[in-house]
Amino acid sequence: MSISDVMSRISLFVPVSKRLLLIVWPFLAIVIFLVLLAMGSVDILSAGRAYVGGESLWSKAQKDAVYYLTQYAQNKEEDEYLEFRRAIGVPLGDRIARIELDKRVPNIEIARNGLLEGRTHPDDLPGVIRLFRTMRDVSWMARVVELWEQGDEYVVELDKLGEELHARIIVGNSSAESLRPLLTRLHQINEQITPLSDRFSYTLGEANRALRTGLLVIILAAALVLVPVGIGLSRRMLRRSEAFEHALRNSEERFKLAVNGTNDGVWDWNMLTHELYYSPRFRQLLGFGRDETIGSITELASRLHPEDQIQAQAVLQSHLKKGTPFDVELRLLTEPGIYKWFRARGQSVRRPDGKAIRLAGAIADITDKKLADAQLFAEKERAEVTLASIGDAVITTDSSGIVDYFNPVAAELTGWPSAEAKGQRIESVFKVIDEATREEAFDSIEMVLRTGRAVSMSSQFVLVRRDGTEILINKSAAPIRDRSGQVTGIVMVFHDVSRERQYAARLSYQASHDALTGLINRHEFEHRLSLAIKSATRFRRSHSLLYLDLDQFKVVNDTCGHAAGDDLMRRLGALLLEGLREGAVLARLGGDEFGVLLENCPLEHTTRIAEGLLQTIKDFRFSWMAMPFTVGASIGVVCIDEEGFTLEEVLRAADAACYMAKEKGGNRLHVYRTDDSEVSSRQGEMEWVARIQRALDEGRLRLFSQEIVSLRQSSKHGAHCEILLRMLDERGALVPPGLFIPAAEKYGLMPALDRWVVTTAFESYAKLTAQSRTVPIQTCSINLSGKSIGDDSFLDFLRTQAAVAGVPYNAFCFEVTETAAVENLPEAVHFIDQLRALGCRFSLDDFGAGMSSFGYLKHLPVDYLKIDGGFVKDMLLDPIDRAMVEAINDIGHVMGKKTIAEFVENKDILDALREIGVDYAQGYGVSKPVPFGPGGSMGFSFAGSPGEGEASRRASPFLASGRELKKR
Repeated sequence: MSISDVMSRISLFVPVSKRLLLIVWPFLAIVIFLVLLAMGSVDILSAGRAYVGGESLWSKAQKDAVYYLTQYAQNKEEDEYLEFRRAIGVPLGDRIARIELDKRVPNIEIARNGLLEGRTHPDDLPGVIRLFRTMRDVSWMARVVELWEQGDEYVVELDKLGEELHARIIVGNSSAESLRPLLTRLHQINEQITPLSDRFSYTLGEANRALRTGLLVIILAAALVLVPVGIGLSRRMLRRSEAFEHALRNSEERFKLAVNGTNDGVWDWNMLTHELYYSPRFRQLLGFGRDETIGSITELASRLHPEDQIQAQAVLQSHLKKGTPFDVELRLLTEPGIYKWFRARGQSVRRPDGKAIRLAGAIADITDKKLADAQLFAEKERAEVTLASIGDAVITTDSSGIVDYFNPVAAELTGWPSAEAKGQRIESVFKVIDEATREEAFDSIEMVLRTGRAVSMSSQFVLVRRDGTEILINKSAAPIRDRSGQVTGIVMVFHDVSRERQYAARLSYQASHDALTGLINRHEFEHRLSLAIKSATRFRRSHSLLYLDLDQFKVVNDTCGHAAGDDLMRRLGALLLEGLREGAVLARLGGDEFGVLLENCPLEHTTRIAEGLLQTIKDFRFSWMAMPFTVGASIGVVCIDEEGFTLEEVLRAADAACYMAKEKGGNRLHVYRTDDSEVSSRQGEMEWVARIQRALDEGRLRLFSQEIVSLRQSSKHGAHCEILLRMLDERGALVPPGLFIPAAEKYGLMPALDRWVVTTAFESYAKLTAQSRTVPIQTCSINLSGKSIGDDSFLDFLRTQAAVAGVPYNAFCFEVTETAAVENLPEAVHFIDQLRALGCRFSLDDFGAGMSSFGYLKHLPVDYLKIDGGFVKDMLLDPIDRAMVEAINDIGHVMGKKTIAEFVENKDILDALREIGVDYAQGYGVSKPVPFGPGGSMGFSFAGSPGEGEASRRASPFLASGRELKKR
């Protein structure tokens, strides 16, 4: 903390008065009350949300149970009965929890276990239990529990029906005639429980809304009570403040009269009001004119020399805390721009209770005295510091070679104390031999005396210390001359180069070896591989390359951390090295990839070696903190013969073959052949990388936009569209996104495409705004890939592009797929928080496609939920899809988020979405994509052909996975 911080926060050193506490405590009580009220409201709403989510899980599990039991009756497969047991366990767990919580003295642990079996999130358990216990007898909660009990009766009957069906099948009584009554009852239960589930969901929604309304009433009532209380307290505080300020003004006038006319520079600081007074002499000492002054104590502190900050701070703190004299010498920057020395003295004025309210004092110019003292000290210090700061060993002798000075480094290196070395001959204390010949080095002193010039020895020597140990050194010698130029002595300078030699050797090793495993690294491996390729061509030899990629390495890293992953890599590296023949080259190529070069090894021997490595890895059992893991590997095999492969071709072929082995299930090898159609397909994807890069370089990317319409008549948010990406091929034709997007995702081109889209969209929006008096589009949605979300530099890039284009942040909404957000949850939350702070909005795309959508939603601060189109397009035919749309819409609204339905392909779907209450719709049944920008059509064409389908309209490159690409 600087002296300015001490002065600006002086109140920290002064005890808080009882009067101040009397003024402040009512406001603290109000704030605490409001905080507790808000915390309670959030807790209750969160519990209500958990009940809504639990109902969805209950309903889905019941449907799954009916499905698997029906399948079991048809197929008699025990796995399907087990799936039935797992599904029925969800509502049964909820039933156990409800029965236990209905008891007068429930066992909370039993209730918690029941809710966990019902897949309630562990973080929601306290709120769910607390809401049930406190609101059980409230009317709306009683209706919910009543429907819950009715549903549980059907679930119990369904459970018994499943056990009876299982028993009959086990004993062989499984004829169609025998099972028909059971299946008939099964279908009756399903038909009876479906409307009950709908009523349960509707009643739960009504209960949640009633709960929210009640909390709002309580908050408004509290506000109506607290506002007049706050007004009254504020008036009382203002009256007291005015009286106190009046007293301080009177005190200031008396202070000015007391110090008027003094010869030193006088200053006065009022700690309560932060007012400052400087006498005319004070201004003169600091070089200010009559009308110039220093505005604040912080400004004065900023003129303090940095080296005097700590001392001044200590003196000030001691004076304020203990009452010791305030007397300090310090340097201040004067108006001419130079530092001067001043002696500052002061005394604080304290109230009867000991609180300091004013600090006054004087300063005197002591610059001349300080300069004289500093010059004298500097001369002495310069000589001592120079000798002490030399990092090399220094020995000086007279002209006959007698030692007269030994610096501490020389004493340490030679083993001779300075006192003993002085007076000795140089060769007695400084014995040097040549590192290569082990012979005594020539006399440097004699050469300097003979030539009169400095001598630097470029070769390295070995210094034999007093105890017989040896040190590698470099040395040089130079003459010492008197005023007449005569050589009166020699100075010998040398330093230890042992560490430098070790460091150079270590650098050489590190340049060619992997730091983690000790195996050779990728650079060295490629060098040796290139030599093998040349020998195969020149001498007609046959070599083999194995490209090995571990299959389950990421599981170890994600489960136990990188320390476990590093240990696994070290142990596997050693294990693989043991399993190779002598002369084989094993390298770690990066991450979890290894390369093996087998020189003069035909293909049949290579495959046996590769299979042996696979078996070695398969048999290997890795354990970390009592957690066992098994790993596998995929190996690509390439035979290097005289056909003339280049290094890049060999590596690309090995990578493609390894990829094919992994695609076929892993833990196997794949031999590359030039006529391999699967590998050719893989390489075709890699060719797309070059085509995409050329399209970027040649400007063959285009932006389109598709309107997102509001389904609420009262919406006044303006036009809303999503930015889509198209690519033109070399002939100018549009390329379907399904052809180039997978390659862009797989080979890391998504960040480059993201940056192009953001830059172009910002520029186009700015031009559209400049050409129109009104903003044609209020909100532009831009998709972002998972790689960009996890890239910290992308945030800076986005801010820079927005500043260059001059576009408002609140005009843009960034879409993030649910899968990308969940896979990079901490990075996604950080990314969203940073941009939302600037005004941007966010939309969670393809919501509902993941298995944990509702669980992760509360961690993602987004503004819109885009309901996955897979549910929307079939919602008129499949009641489950419609229920999912309704559930996502309800959850989104409960959490204060707008909902957008994708894949809206006809008017019937549009009407159904409007009936459900979805906020926005997007699809070919609403609007077709059109070119985006000043040169394109900004009107949105409505009601495109439903036959074209949503899958053909979406050309956005920002898909988080291949699954989403296929779905779209």
